[in-house]
Amino acid sequence: MPILSFDLDGTLVTDVFTRTVWHRGMPELYAEQYRCGFEHAQELMVEEYNKVGDDAIEWYDIRYWFRFFKLQGDWAQLLVRFIHHIETYPEVHEVLDQLSRRYQLMITSNATREFLTTEIEAAGIAPYFTHVISATSDFQHVKKNRAFYHKLCRMLSIDTNDLVHVGDHYRFDYLAPCELGIKSFYLDRSGLRTGPFMVGNLKEFSSRLEG
Repeated sequence: MPILSFDLDGTLVTDVFTRTVWHRGMPELYAEQYRCGFEHAQELMVEEYNKVGDDAIEWYDIRYWFRFFKLQGDWAQLLVRFIHHIETYPEVHEVLDQLSRRYQLMITSNATREFLTTEIEAAGIAPYFTHVISATSDFQHVKKNRAFYHKLCRMLSIDTNDLVHVGDHYRFDYLAPCELGIKSFYLDRSGLRTGPFMVGNLKEFSSRLEG
């Protein structure tokens, strides 16, 4: 039986929590500290985020951004403040419960360990997973190419044929593992993409997997 690997944000949990932290909480701290308008702070911070881009480890690292903007306060308190925004997609618990009876499940995410731990525990999905991997915290790598997935398979002591991955980032979760020969599914909840390895939700992923 293969190990099933799931991305986290946008796959298992919605992006409301992370979006609120980065685009509301952080600008609010900046605006208060530097005595400027919220919209100005938000525009400035988003511009800096985009300069770095999601190919870089720093993009995901809240400690880095606190240092970059010289923000006072505790980043951990910011996560706690918005923890009530963490929620899974409707089908997640049912699908994980079913699949965990037949497969070994793991989470493979670019989110840092701080975000992963907070989200997984608050979402109530931790018991389903035997491994939780943060590419950025554990490997100091973004899962943007085959190199990361090669390291992942080596860490698990498995062949690429023994891993199946699903996630909502077309390049990071689909193209990159496919390059290494890993069976991968692209989760497009908008339903715009169709194909044998394109799924609209995790129930469809489970059906494709079993099929």
